[in-house]
Amino acid sequence: MPPDKLASLRKAAKKPQLFRWAEIKEERLNERITRKLAVGKNEMIGRLHLEKGAVVPPHKHLAEQITMVMSGAIKFTIDGRDTTVRAGDVFIIPPNVVHSAIALEESDDLDAFSPLRVDWLTGEDAYLRTGRSTLKK
Repeated sequence: MPPDKLASLRKAAKKPQLFRWAEIKEERLNERITRKLAVGKNEMIGRLHLEKGAVVPPHKHLAEQITMVMSGAIKFTIDGRDTTVRAGDVFIIPPNVVHSAIALEESDDLDAFSPLRVDWLTGEDAYLRTGRSTLKK
């Protein structure tokens, strides 16, 4: 996303906004994951669809993440420990915590972030697009 687009999102976030998921363009991140975004001034929410077996490689970010699985089941791995989050469950990941995930079933989830995930807004989220972790070893 060009910097002017990011600036326009921040400007638009200064007034009340109504988003309809059905009207938000879906972005295909890879062959198994799609995403839609609603962005405010300080928070954002992503609606993701993951096909069974979709992998989110190890990554971390400055934002706190709150994930609600709406359908299906997603297994998160943090520090070698697995947590399966199922439809109706909410999982909170603190800032700067390395985590990965795999869709155990076809799944839909909502991921809320604060502060904004600039990498998602600018398309610099290579870990999702390539399926490979970008963390330095």
